[in-house]
Amino acid sequence: MTTDTTTKTPEAAAVPPSGAASASKRAAQGHRRLLTRRDRITLGLMAGVPTVLHVALVWVTALASIALAFTTWDGIGFDSIKWVGLDNFKQLFNDNPQFWPALQHNVVWFVVLILIPTPLGLFLAVQLDKKIRFSRVYQTAFFLPVVISMACIGFVWQLVYNPDTGLINSLIGANKPGHYIDWIGDPKLNLWAVLIAASWRHTGYMMILYLAGLKGVDPSLREASALDGANEWQTFKNVIFPTLRPTNTVVLVVTIIESLRAFDLVFVFNKGAQGTELLSILVTNNIIGESSRIGYGSAIAVVLLVISLIVIIPYLIATFRKERRA
Repeated sequence: MTTDTTTKTPEAAAVPPSGAASASKRAAQGHRRLLTRRDRITLGLMAGVPTVLHVALVWVTALASIALAFTTWDGIGFDSIKWVGLDNFKQLFNDNPQFWPALQHNVVWFVVLILIPTPLGLFLAVQLDKKIRFSRVYQTAFFLPVVISMACIGFVWQLVYNPDTGLINSLIGANKPGHYIDWIGDPKLNLWAVLIAASWRHTGYMMILYLAGLKGVDPSLREASALDGANEWQTFKNVIFPTLRPTNTVVLVVTIIESLRAFDLVFVFNKGAQGTELLSILVTNNIIGESSRIGYGSAIAVVLLVISLIVIIPYLIATFRKERRA
């Protein structure tokens, strides 16, 4: 009886059998056949068209605004574009009487949104997370202002604030001659009137964000806290709220962005005049207003962009670090 002691060399072992190679080749050809030429064209259009639109409408316009911020241009013909360097920014910071009030109003907008509708949205989320009766109805009712256009919200609140037939003046008896309260025209009241309307919408937004965060809390944490004898407030303060740290970060970033890009509501109310100036309103008035100062309006837009990046970049860095650790 003989024993085959022939051993295969590593080179021979590394070479796959001819049958396996042909099978893999047939499988690759089969995968190619799954996508016909028409399928590839369709996928290319579905991915290519949104990409082209995004690049053209976002990146190209943003870079163009940055470049135009250092020029002066009336918007008529490219030959009229003149390089002025930092003159637009110097004029903006030193000579524009509306810039610093507008920046202050954006800060006030953020402070009000973070102090009033954010805690209120958290409170509503906590109550709805208890699975009370008709919770779906309440969620829809509170979230409905979020899906409504800001322009429509502005028109609705204009009716509420109308000095003659508005709901508020009718309730407090200020709709009679000599007793009118002009909520929109009075510079001491109009900013706060707009902020009430903005808070009404922002509350529903915060409620949904916090409700999504509460749904991700491990139920065992609540059970362990109950076994330790903690009441409902102690459980929320010491157990539930610390687990909402990622949600709080998202809420903070969203609120800052909302306060910086506020435009629609104010423009519908009184076009940013008489005490409701915002940076976005100044950008619009200078670019598409009567004077059409494209370069100057672009400089204001660049300032708004820089403020936004100061907030967004640290958030993105922290998010990417968490993903790498995970």
